[in-house]
Amino acid sequence: MTQPVTLPLWAFILIVLFAAVTFASHFLFPSVRWFFRRRAEKLIAQLNTRLERPIEPFKLARRYDMIQRLLYDPEITQAIVDHARENNVPENVAFEKAQHYAREIVPSFSATVYFTFGMRIAKWLSRMLYRVRLGSFDRDALQSLDKDATVIFVMNHRSNMDYVLVTYLVSRASALSYAVGEWARVWPLSGVIRMMGAYFIRRRSRTALYRRVLARYVQLATDGGVTQAMFPEGGLSLTGEVGNPKLGLLNYIVESFEDGDRDVIFVPVALNYDQVLEDRFLIKAGKGGNRRFRPPLWTVISSVSTYFWRRLTGQFKGFGTASVAFGAPLTLSKFDVQSDLTSEVAQELMSRIRAVVPVLAAPLVARAIVVEGATSISDLEASVGRMLDGLKEKRMPLPKRNVAAIVDETLGRFVLRNLLERDADEVRVKGDGADLLGYYANSIKHHFPS
Repeated sequence: MTQPVTLPLWAFILIVLFAAVTFASHFLFPSVRWFFRRRAEKLIAQLNTRLERPIEPFKLARRYDMIQRLLYDPEITQAIVDHARENNVPENVAFEKAQHYAREIVPSFSATVYFTFGMRIAKWLSRMLYRVRLGSFDRDALQSLDKDATVIFVMNHRSNMDYVLVTYLVSRASALSYAVGEWARVWPLSGVIRMMGAYFIRRRSRTALYRRVLARYVQLATDGGVTQAMFPEGGLSLTGEVGNPKLGLLNYIVESFEDGDRDVIFVPVALNYDQVLEDRFLIKAGKGGNRRFRPPLWTVISSVSTYFWRRLTGQFKGFGTASVAFGAPLTLSKFDVQSDLTSEVAQELMSRIRAVVPVLAAPLVARAIVVEGATSISDLEASVGRMLDGLKEKRMPLPKRNVAAIVDETLGRFVLRNLLERDADEVRVKGDGADLLGYYANSIKHHFPS
């Protein structure tokens, strides 16, 4: 027992490595996890004293526990059995398929990442790129919402900046859980998005098992009081207009609601921009009829490089105004339905969103050019003035600058983007300017019924 043993160096190194891993997994890692868990619990306790809507326990559950709860839900169990029978596969194979879907969908929310990293990045990015303005906003109505109800922000979808803007503006009230499309399922972005509390959805899945897993997750989150945000249009607007609703996610929430359940309150949110970062790509996708657009890598690198160069040389003046408006909340238990509850709720929400879409300078000037045919500065100012006078009767928040300043600044931005040529008192559309001006004019089209 006391005799020395001779070992090859490689064997000795392996023994030391295995011993180090065993020590770390049994003693070090649990202690580290306990330390960070304690810090996270203290952070959440402090946050909940400041937030208008505290973070619900459902959102704080461990991801593994949430996946297990989802997989052993009676409805998912039945869906697994049905999938196995319909596809003639063993139930354990169907179970593994459901497990794959659950892992794909369920987020891994981190309050530390959300409130110390995500919120600050959202604030910095929003203010760096835009002048952020609040449109219609009834503070008293929003603060008086039932504290026990689940609040769901329902928004029109103009840009991927929508996520950033709304996260920044709502961060003092609660932590939002977004439904995010397949575009974000790329490493390392997907991991960060999961920690921000977002859940991934497939837009074109035809599998009944997948839809059942997604539906039950959304329903469990709603029953658990998780504050959510969704885009009922189902994707970015390719024309600039507020589109018609798709009923998928909304139907999952509405169909499971029963009297006596935790109430659900939908808050309509409308966004508009003087310049949408992806506008040319969206218009191209709309013309091609293909939503699965990805800008070429070189185009992205070139655009980012140009932006930083203009920023460093003091030439960058921002992308104008980005505005967010909040409409009248809709309480699901009090909604008077005539026939199809989901469809009527969806149409009512889209109507309330359209009613508060912010009216900004770029859409006004674009409409004056492409719809009203103004070609001179004087005609533009007269046209914009008439539109503003008509909108004042609707008591809508409007640009506070005078008409001349609105027209001059917006034309400067359009000329810089090669959408227009400006010659003394005349303006002429050039290149793809007609498409882009029409895109921005469409964002406020519904405020001017013909």
